[in-house]
Amino acid sequence: MEKVLSKIKNGMNWLLSRIAAVLLVAMTLLVIYQIFTRYVLNNPSAFTEEVVRYLLMWTGFIGAAYAFSVRGHMALVFLRDKLPENRKKILVTLTDLLVFLFALFVMVIGGVKLALSAAKEFSALLGIPRTLVYSMAPISGVFIMVAQAINIYEDVTGKTVAKEDRV
Repeated sequence: MEKVLSKIKNGMNWLLSRIAAVLLVAMTLLVIYQIFTRYVLNNPSAFTEEVVRYLLMWTGFIGAAYAFSVRGHMALVFLRDKLPENRKKILVTLTDLLVFLFALFVMVIGGVKLALSAAKEFSALLGIPRTLVYSMAPISGVFIMVAQAINIYEDVTGKTVAKEDRV
């Protein structure tokens, strides 16, 4: 069981980190292009602002999924660290379960409803359907659910299924 979960977690971490890196590079290049067209050519590019805004949203969602997978999110640990080991385990497991449920109900189910409701809306400059933009919520929600399921398994069993390769 640990081998399968380890492969899933490592593969997911590899994929999410690469997607985030590509998105960050694309945003950087687009901002540089926008600055060049604005200040050197005196003819600002209009589409880059909208593309960068959408890429930033996607990067945030992908980054959140990656952070949950490697347990890299900020946390207030002063209460957790004061608890005895058995209660600490319960608190961490309940926290991971709440994040799983949030990802399921808000990000996946709510995100699908949001994306489908925006099917006939299009972005101002690019003309792409807003469904494409809003689909990132359910996609990252699924990644967060998988990460949290593995985290809950680690919490309950006390075993670490994959080494945490924080970038």
